[in-house]
Amino acid sequence: MPERRPFVRLPTDVYPVNYGLCLKPDLIDFTFEGKLEARIEVVQGTTQIVMNCADIDIITASFAPEGGEEINATGFNYQNEDEKVTLSFPTALQKGAGSLKIDFVGELNDKMKGFYRSKYASPSGEVRYAAVTQFEATDARRAFPCWDEPAIKATFDITLIVPKDRVALSNMNVIDRKPYPEDENLIEVKFATTPIMSTYLVAFVIGEYDFVESQSSDGVTVRVYTPVGKAEQGKFALEVATKTLPFYKDYFNVPYPLPKIDLIAIADFAAGAMENWGLVTYRETALLIDPKNSCSSSRQWVALVVGHELAHQWFGNLVTMEWWTHLWLNEGFASWIEYLCVDHCFPEYDIWTQFVSADYTRALDLDALDNSHPIEVNVGHPSEVDEIFDAISYSKGASVIRMLHNYIGDEDFRKGMHAYLLKFQHKNASTEDLWDCLEQASGKPIAAVMNSWTKQMGFPIIVVDQEQQGEDRVLKISQTKFCASGPHNGEECPSWMVPISICTSEDPACTKMKVLLDQAETTVTVPSVAPEQWIKINPGTVGFYRIQYSSTMLESLLPGIRDLSLLPVDRLGLQNDLFSLARAGMISTVQVLKLMEAFVNEPNYTVWSDLSSNLGVLSSLLSHTDYHEDIQEFIRDLFTPIGLKLGWDSKPGEGHLDALLRGLVLGKLGKAGHKPTLEEARRRFKEHVEGRQVLSADLRSPVYLTVLKHGDSTTLDTMFKLHKQADMQEERNRIERVLGAISAPDLIQRVLTFALSEEVRPQDTVSVIGGVAGSSKHGRKAAWKFVKDNWEELHNRYQGGFLISRLIKLTVDGFAVDKMAAEVKSFFESHHTPAAERTVQQCCENILLNAAWLKRDADDIHQYLLQRKAPPV
Repeated sequence: MPERRPFVRLPTDVYPVNYGLCLKPDLIDFTFEGKLEARIEVVQGTTQIVMNCADIDIITASFAPEGGEEINATGFNYQNEDEKVTLSFPTALQKGAGSLKIDFVGELNDKMKGFYRSKYASPSGEVRYAAVTQFEATDARRAFPCWDEPAIKATFDITLIVPKDRVALSNMNVIDRKPYPEDENLIEVKFATTPIMSTYLVAFVIGEYDFVESQSSDGVTVRVYTPVGKAEQGKFALEVATKTLPFYKDYFNVPYPLPKIDLIAIADFAAGAMENWGLVTYRETALLIDPKNSCSSSRQWVALVVGHELAHQWFGNLVTMEWWTHLWLNEGFASWIEYLCVDHCFPEYDIWTQFVSADYTRALDLDALDNSHPIEVNVGHPSEVDEIFDAISYSKGASVIRMLHNYIGDEDFRKGMHAYLLKFQHKNASTEDLWDCLEQASGKPIAAVMNSWTKQMGFPIIVVDQEQQGEDRVLKISQTKFCASGPHNGEECPSWMVPISICTSEDPACTKMKVLLDQAETTVTVPSVAPEQWIKINPGTVGFYRIQYSSTMLESLLPGIRDLSLLPVDRLGLQNDLFSLARAGMISTVQVLKLMEAFVNEPNYTVWSDLSSNLGVLSSLLSHTDYHEDIQEFIRDLFTPIGLKLGWDSKPGEGHLDALLRGLVLGKLGKAGHKPTLEEARRRFKEHVEGRQVLSADLRSPVYLTVLKHGDSTTLDTMFKLHKQADMQEERNRIERVLGAISAPDLIQRVLTFALSEEVRPQDTVSVIGGVAGSSKHGRKAAWKFVKDNWEELHNRYQGGFLISRLIKLTVDGFAVDKMAAEVKSFFESHHTPAAERTVQQCCENILLNAAWLKRDADDIHQYLLQRKAPPV
């Protein structure tokens, strides 16, 4: 593969103070014209100016020193590989202030990055295009030549020249609109000057939208922009945003610094959302809620994403990371505080328990791989930057901040955050700066503790044994690196500064003791613990580590699962730890299956959700054997009692979590072929399709999944029809995600073809293909073949960007044969994909781990599943 030139940041001899930017997009020809007039400061005399620039043609460029003669640039030298342009001048530009003028043209691309076009249908069904932006991480340079690095901050004066019947938005409020002299169908819209900010947060949108509006209690105008005719669907997000702004103002003790904030739904959008200052862009499914047709999990998702993006308005926008190495500061922090915010707005969501299943365990799984990376990772070239928008930056970042918050305590944490935001507002900061502020506020050795979590990859497994000594319990605690392939066996074992909490059965919700494990092992004496009491490490599952208890300690904890005396989050954590020890070959998988059977009385949604995904992993693994049906029976047996208890219809007094649990359980039973569930799902599906009794939104996914899994070509045709008729993007996505459940090989092919058709938005193709790969052994092979056969088109569509990584992971992660790892590796050696390099390595590692797990445990699992059903002798 081609070696790249080493990456270098822009020279510092010239920097911008203000960008005056005028853009005129053409929504028919998909081009735009731009005029830039930047106030710049020449720090030292130079004959050239180096800026970032990509896919832009410069027509003219000139520099005029303050009060001096204009000098025309004589050459534009594009370094396309580096996304830079060098403007050469005939004479040296002298030190001091001046004005740089550039006229340029560019393309409204269809790659969902830079200044791009987004396709939508007008209410009458006519296809139209909006012009929208997505600049993070390195794509502002596709809209205008600029110093496109987060630390080179400036103010922006933006003017857009647009058709007069379109909405034009930018970061700031409109201060002037007037007819455009050269064309009466256009108007010129001028926006107020922005605060000092980074280029990646600049945004503009030109299209057709309706909106709902409100004021937050602290006087900020909040609007949610929706597709035309769907303003109603913006109300839920509007409520969340209006509650959230004052919450953050209060939490950070710093007011929101702009006069307005807009949240807008964009049809074609690669990420979930983007925190542009004052103009936050979203996928439709991350912003729009229809009271009748949106399910509970969509509401929760919207609340979390709104909370996440609004947190960035302070953490990221007001104070920005110095370089992408510190991206985790933005993303880890926002991914943690979005939960704090949702917990404040919707205490009934029990969202912190869900954090453990959604973020914490996901991060542990990825970070146990040899191909993980530290939270702080040195990056240079744009494709390396794209690659770190992953579960380490977001989920591990959020998990270690949660651990830190717990270690410091809320009051000192807030004090430190306030000091940090105040000290660095409108500037840039690095991880160390945050540690300094938190250290001063708390008096604790924050940097020393946290460096072990952010500067080295991985995490420890804490090994615990106990001994009763009179009234006291003596614990022997040690740490070693946890590896997905089993115990760490390198020479140099890294170690961590581990905050460890301990509780007992006397009060499982209350921490009895705290220690900081700063060496390989230690002994801790817990006073007055009676012999019959159990001891649990890491109550609340806050510390970022796995635990291996001695067998007697584990035995004593298991009743706490059956009688629910352990907290839900700890029942979940115990099961998840054991599952991951089994995958690593440190205990037998049969031990975990036995543990899972102890969850028959479990009432908690999140605990079931985590159990369910681990059983999904196991079921997928065992699809490579000839006793896949036996694990389905195990799943049916485990989920039947809770399924019977919940029934199909919601009862008076039920809430959010009951709805989520019912959907989860029915989907699990239906997919596993539970006869009564399948029959009822088919009956309700028929009524739904015939319009006699519409399915409630919360039942649609499980019903669609069940009828497809056990369906034929007629079922598939019906689902395609429902997809075409759906007015809401949420409903389309709901269908797209389950289409892959269909079993027959010829129908699987139809689903894959559908994934690349016009019917599916480009960002959603990935979940259709992923659904096929995740549903069956045949689906996995077919999806991988499909990706290889259509690689050109897929790669072209998502080049760079993290969607390509997601596609690869979803397609190949489930294989469990050594030779597949070699095949995947060689395919990507000949199809070079820089932004997914690490993902490919992680997938190959996972395939080999799956294969080893299967070899090791397949027979024992089979024996256990058989003897489970054998009549007692």
